[in-house]
Formats: sequence, C-alpha cells, structure tokens
Amino acid sequence: MSLAFLLTSLIVVASPGTGVLYTLAAALTRGSRASVAAAFGCTLGIVPAMSAAMLGLAAVLHTSALAFAALKWCGVAYLLYMAWQTLREQGALAVETDVDARSAGRVIVTGFLINILNPKLSIFFLAFLPQFIATGEAHPLLRMGELSAVFMAMTFAVFVVYGLFAAAVRDRVVSRPKVMRWLRRGFAGAFAALGARLAFAEREP
Repeated sequence: MSLAFLLTSLIVVASPGTGVLYTLAAALTRGSRASVAAAFGCTLGIVPAMSAAMLGLAAVLHTSALAFAALKWCGVAYLLYMAWQTLREQGALAVETDVDARSAGRVIVTGFLINILNPKLSIFFLAFLPQFIATGEAHPLLRMGELSAVFMAMTFAVFVVYGLFAAAVRDRVVSRPKVMRWLRRGFAGAFAALGARLAFAEREP
C-alpha cells in the first residue's frame, strides 16, 4: 500500500461533503451512537460505487448521458428532500434523546442512500483507483478490491472521528433553541448547495 494512495485517500475522505455533513447532523441531534450509524451507512454506500467500478458499470455512467443524468437527478432530489426535512425539524436534524435499533437503522439507510445516489462516486472510483494499480499487476481486480477496502476503512474511521467530536458538544448545542434554529438553516442550506453542485455536475470527457 503506497503512501501516496493513503495520503490522497485521506484528503478525499476528510474533505467535507454530503457524508460528512450527514454524520455531523446525526451526531448533533442523536448523539454518538447515531454518528457511528451514519458513518457506517455512508461507508456502506461506497460498496455499490466500488462494485460498479470493478465491473465496468461506472464506464456506462461515464459514457451514457441518460444513465448519468437519471442517477444524478435522483441524487439532487434526495439532497433537496434532506434540506426540506431539516428545515421542518425532521430527518437529519430531528432531535432524538433515545436512539433505538429502528432509529439507528433509518440513520444507516439515509447515509447509504446519500452515497449511492451520487454518480460522481462511481466515476471517482473508476478514475482514482486504477492509478495505484501497477500495469503488470497479476490480479488487478483483487488489487482494486484491496484498495477499495482500505478506502472504506479510512472513510468509516474519519467519519466516526467527525461524529464523535460533534457528539461531544451536542448537549451545549441542543439545549439552545436559537443555536439549533441557525444550525438547521445552515445544514439545510448546505444540503441544498450540495444538491445544486450535483445538478451542475457534468460527465468527465
């Protein structure tokens, strides 16, 4: 495992995006357990993108305008739905004092959907991972699977750190209605902005 791969992956994973945003939201409103569930869901959402890249399906998204647009607009709609739910004090920023198995399951499913509905993720894997596979590699798919597993492990670890940090200050935030109101607006705006960015995303040439 090259140092270049590890450093590049860390930069990509740690960069704020929909997964980080959702994990922080879950931590602030539901606590540390929910933040771990969110991190797990977002990490699980990488599996379809990784599998698509390994099977060559990402190449279809890369070349087919219709396939790319269909998945992209589903992702945009879901992010805008997240923004609306957040403003309504439901969804990502609905405060819950007790997180049971059913609630944790919803957090995981939402995190999974956030990543699976991003077509750029599949294309990222198709463009990113092959750079770290030697030309003469005897088992390229196996090597790609190993790199993907490391990337997923790093994603989960970094998201958990983000989430636990946010959960540590949760009591100070949740107990202040004015702060929560502005947080909801900020998170809703961020989800909407990410949706807008995805809406203007184009297939790589």
